[in-house]
Amino acid sequence: MRRMTARPANAHQARLLKLLRDGGPNSRAQLGDQVDLSRSKLAVEVDRLLETGLAVADGLAASRGGRRSHNIRLNPGLRFLGVDIGATSVDVAVTNAELEILGHINQPMDVREGPVAVFEQVLSMAAKLRASGLAEGFDGAGIGVPGPVRFPEGVPVAPPIMPGWDGFPVREALSQDLGCPVMVDNDVNLMALGEQHAGVARTVHDFLVVKIGTGIGCGIVVGGGVYRGTTGSAGDIGHIQAVPEGRPCACGNRGCLEAHFSGAALARDALEAAQQGRSAELASRLETGGALSAADVAAAAAAGDATALDLIREGGNRTGQVIAGLVSFFNPGLVVIGGGVTGLGHTLLAAIRTQVYRQSLPLATGNLPIVLGELGPTAGVIGAARLISDHLFSPA
Repeated sequence: MRRMTARPANAHQARLLKLLRDGGPNSRAQLGDQVDLSRSKLAVEVDRLLETGLAVADGLAASRGGRRSHNIRLNPGLRFLGVDIGATSVDVAVTNAELEILGHINQPMDVREGPVAVFEQVLSMAAKLRASGLAEGFDGAGIGVPGPVRFPEGVPVAPPIMPGWDGFPVREALSQDLGCPVMVDNDVNLMALGEQHAGVARTVHDFLVVKIGTGIGCGIVVGGGVYRGTTGSAGDIGHIQAVPEGRPCACGNRGCLEAHFSGAALARDALEAAQQGRSAELASRLETGGALSAADVAAAAAAGDATALDLIREGGNRTGQVIAGLVSFFNPGLVVIGGGVTGLGHTLLAAIRTQVYRQSLPLATGNLPIVLGELGPTAGVIGAARLISDHLFSPA
C-alpha cells in the first residue's frame, strides 16, 4: 500500500496546506491574502509544495488584473480513512484531502467484543471501500473510540464501557495493518472536530459538543483547538454526579449522569415503564420487538406517549443541569448536542435549554446558542479524517 511520504517542511507550508484543505482550491493571490508572507516567499513555499506532490496546479484563476495565475489545490489522489467506533456500531469512511466523504459504511458492532474482533471488522470495512475503487490505499487514518485515550500514544485508558481495551496499542496495531500513519482520539473529540470543519461550529472558536449515546461525553474546543487535558480525560462529563447516592454506574461510583440518562439508561427506564404498565405504546413496542431502545422512546414520544415524553424531559433536565455548570465555568460561544439520543429531538433540546438558561448567569447565556449537530453520524468520521490531516499537514 502506498503512503504519503512528504510532509510540510515548515509552519508556512503547513498553514498553506490547511488553508487549501479547509477552503478548497485557491489562487496564489488568494492564498497571499490569508498568510503573512511576502509575494516572493509565498511563491517559494507554494513551489516547494508543488514539488512534493502534496499540492498541484489546478487550472487558471480568475484575473485580478495582470497575468492570470494558476489555482492551487491539494493533491486529488490523497485519501484519508476515518473510523468512528461507538458502543454499538462503527462508521468507516474514505475522504479526499479536502475531507469530502467519498464513501461511507455503517455496521452494527459491540465494542465489548474487544479490540481484536472490532478491528477485524474495521479492516474488512476499509477493504470494502478500497475494493470499490475509491482508494488504492490510505495516506493516513483517524480512529475514534468511546472512552478516554492517552493521546500521544493512541492508547485507551480504563474505558468503563470497553472491557478488554485498557492499554491496547490501537495506533501502533492499526498503523501496521493499514500501512499508513494513524491517530487515535476519544470519539466525542472527533465529533467536535467534524462539526468545526463542516458542521454547525464552522465559525466558532470556543464551544462544547455534548455527545449523548450509549454513554455521555463532552468535546471541548478552546481557541479553535481540542482541549484534552493533561492525561486525555477532559470532557468525561458522564461521570459527574447528577443524583447524590443515585444509581450505581459502570465506573464504580453512584449517581453519575450517564447512569441516569444515556442511551443505555433510557432503554432501561423504558423497559421498566413498559413492564409496569405505565406506557401502552412502549409495552406494544416491547411485545413487537422483544427489547426497547432510545429510538423506541423517541417514536413513542412522537406518538404523544406521556411516559416517553416524561423520560426524555427528565433526562434532558439532568443533562441540562450538568451543562449549566460547564457553561458557568467555561463560557462557550456555542453548545452542540449530538449522538444517537439526539433522535429524541426538540423535546430533549428544550429541556436542556431550559435548565442551562435558568441556572447559568445571563452574561454566559445571553447570546449562547444550544443546538443539535448538523452532521449526524458523519461528524465522527469527518473529525477522524481532520485529526489525521492535522497531523500529516504539520511539519514532521
